[in-house]
Amino acid sequence: MSKGSGVGCLTRIVGALLFGVVIVYAVAAITSPWSFHIGGRLTPFLTWSGYGQLVTKNGTYPLYISFFPYPHFSRLKLDGLRPTGGLWGHGWLCTAPGSIERLRLYGTIFDGWSSTEGSLMEFRLNEPKVIDMGQRRGYFDIYGRWQGQELVMNDRNRYSGTFAPACDWNMCR
Repeated sequence: MSKGSGVGCLTRIVGALLFGVVIVYAVAAITSPWSFHIGGRLTPFLTWSGYGQLVTKNGTYPLYISFFPYPHFSRLKLDGLRPTGGLWGHGWLCTAPGSIERLRLYGTIFDGWSSTEGSLMEFRLNEPKVIDMGQRRGYFDIYGRWQGQELVMNDRNRYSGTFAPACDWNMCR
């Protein structure tokens, strides 16, 4: 084996990785151009994250979410708007003092082809299942619109699953 033989292999690996990155960005540019500028800020890694308060009849809870474009989404219109993309990610919700519950986030963006500004967003946050044994998962749906860098959301008084956090904002800090 010669000294320089590893360099050619490394060059091929780096080339393949760069090719893969170019493909991912090209697909995102064609299918989800809004993902490059989410919530009034540049998102070169195609990911947005933010935090806020989940206000329920039982109290107010800290919620952190992170999402990115996803190819599967609702095909149904919402408020007369057509869906333009899907979302997938995670949420973290304080459910008891010192206890954070990880949630799965699925959603759809409506009327947001090239930008999220003014776009309608719909999220479903599910309690994850480790093993599917027919048990029901708690969930809640939230809907909202971008207003600059803020995503203002509410549940529109719709049904949610058996999800019931058990602490208030001050207890979770």
